[in-house]
Amino acid sequence: MRSGWRTRTSTRRSRPAKPSSPSSTSPVGCLGLKALLLLLDLEDPAEATILRGPHEDLESYLEAVDTLKGISRFFSSNKNFRSSEGILNHVNGLLAKSSLKIEEEFKQLMGTYSKPIEPDRLFDCLPKSLRPSKDDEDENANQSDHPSKRLETAVYKTPTLVPPRILPLMNDIAQQLVQAGNQQSCYKIYRESRGSALESSLRKLGVEKLTKDDVQKMQWEALEAKIGNWIQFMRIAVKLLLAGERKICDQIFEGGNFNKDQCFAEMATNSVVTLLSFGDAVAKSKRSPEKLFVLLDMYEVMRELQPEIEVVFEGKACSEMRETALGLTKRLAQTAQETFADFEEAVEKDASKTIVQDGTVHPLTSYVINYVKFLFDYQSTLKLLFQEFETGSETESQLAVVTTRIMQALQNNLDGKSKQYKDPALTHLFLMNNVHYMVRSVRRSEAKDILGDDWIQRHRRIVQQNANQYKRVAWAKVLQALSVQGAPGSTGSSTPADLNSSGVSRAVIKERFKAFNTQFEELHAKQSLWIVPDQELRESLRLAIAEVLLPAYRSFIKRFGNLVGSGKNPLKYIRYSPELVDKLLNEFFEGQQYGEPKHQHRL
Repeated sequence: MRSGWRTRTSTRRSRPAKPSSPSSTSPVGCLGLKALLLLLDLEDPAEATILRGPHEDLESYLEAVDTLKGISRFFSSNKNFRSSEGILNHVNGLLAKSSLKIEEEFKQLMGTYSKPIEPDRLFDCLPKSLRPSKDDEDENANQSDHPSKRLETAVYKTPTLVPPRILPLMNDIAQQLVQAGNQQSCYKIYRESRGSALESSLRKLGVEKLTKDDVQKMQWEALEAKIGNWIQFMRIAVKLLLAGERKICDQIFEGGNFNKDQCFAEMATNSVVTLLSFGDAVAKSKRSPEKLFVLLDMYEVMRELQPEIEVVFEGKACSEMRETALGLTKRLAQTAQETFADFEEAVEKDASKTIVQDGTVHPLTSYVINYVKFLFDYQSTLKLLFQEFETGSETESQLAVVTTRIMQALQNNLDGKSKQYKDPALTHLFLMNNVHYMVRSVRRSEAKDILGDDWIQRHRRIVQQNANQYKRVAWAKVLQALSVQGAPGSTGSSTPADLNSSGVSRAVIKERFKAFNTQFEELHAKQSLWIVPDQELRESLRLAIAEVLLPAYRSFIKRFGNLVGSGKNPLKYIRYSPELVDKLLNEFFEGQQYGEPKHQHRL
């Protein structure tokens, strides 16, 4: 039969509760000597259990300790018995021994069940979309989606860090140690065992201690990879490991007078500092445009983890870690915003002297457009970012303003780059290509909704204006050769046979045909190397040239061809038929070098 003098109450086992001190209704209080004999009968088996130690049967050992405590309380309050002092000293000696043995058992138990958890077990607890599995083929198909979209319904499974059946025993021992005044030893054992297991789990995962100098010296590709890993590590650390550790701490130190928040804070500090210090080093490192997206990713994950951080690190003792995490979130937001501003300035002031010789889309244009398009994958994050520092204005309009400024900065830079061309026609072709690329990209992306139809229409007009300017500048001399306005008439040596009905001399017509041939061949040789990368724009531009050039050329041949066609060498002057000219126009803007056009015209 179990003793009625045990002092603890456990809701997890069937051990009956007992009063904290004998009452007038207890067997001892009522039965006097009979109760004394009963206690003495209980002392011997309890002593034997204490001397054997707790390792074989911990629960029986704890019951024996409870029995001895009951005996100790009885004789402390009933010193009129002649044997009270001797029994009390003996029992207290046994309790002192039991305390040391319990402490050793707690240390051994914590050590046995405080092993690092393998990365594969942690990965299995992640949502499927976040597992680094090589055979998740369906996940690869979704890589174009921004991660935050895939995490809306993400489910994490908390890993089992300590077997559930062991936690009540740990709680029993912790209660005994605190009651015996050994709470500091108890806390130290917990901190060292669980803290070491947590740090080892993170090390196995790949977490490193990196300083700001380490981060600053790192090549971008290596740093980018480490940041991607850090984002994964943060989710695993907060949602799995620290959440699991918090539950363990709460269960080990459930009930009683425990300072469990302080214990947990001290246990987790080293691991949390290691994780957050890397994020802080990145936030404080030298800014560059390519870092914006990883900064936004880091900011995103810190915002995502904020609710869990508030729960895991609850209590005054954990306030420093909560504030450190929140401080990192704000620092990342600040750095991302400054990097955003730097990007706008860098676009406008890009001083690269490299010009694209063929007038195609400049690398800066494609870089900026891709950058802006990628930014729109972070719309929700950018709105949060603006809210961190701005008040009283719509985040939608802020995003539109910033995007418009970036696009204007790009256009200003392109205007400057276009002035480096010596050929005015290539200047306009370059601007036409680049602004068209901007318009087409915006129309096909979410930027259309932000910049609006007015922006698109305005920039389409800029494309058309540059196309018209190109035609005017590039083809002016060719068209001028096909005009007889202002041409000199008959000279003193001209005969009526040398003149046609318009009164233009054969010599003038010959010169005009020769000028046309020369100008057209020069344009063909040069502009077949130029590029209009967009097929629709390229064909449209060729058609616009043909609509002006071919009617003028046909008309010129019809009016003046007879003056040179009846001579000795008509192909010297009329080298190209209108059909051949039309065919050769299709070789323009292909970026290919063609040989001299073959003269296929026959009269």
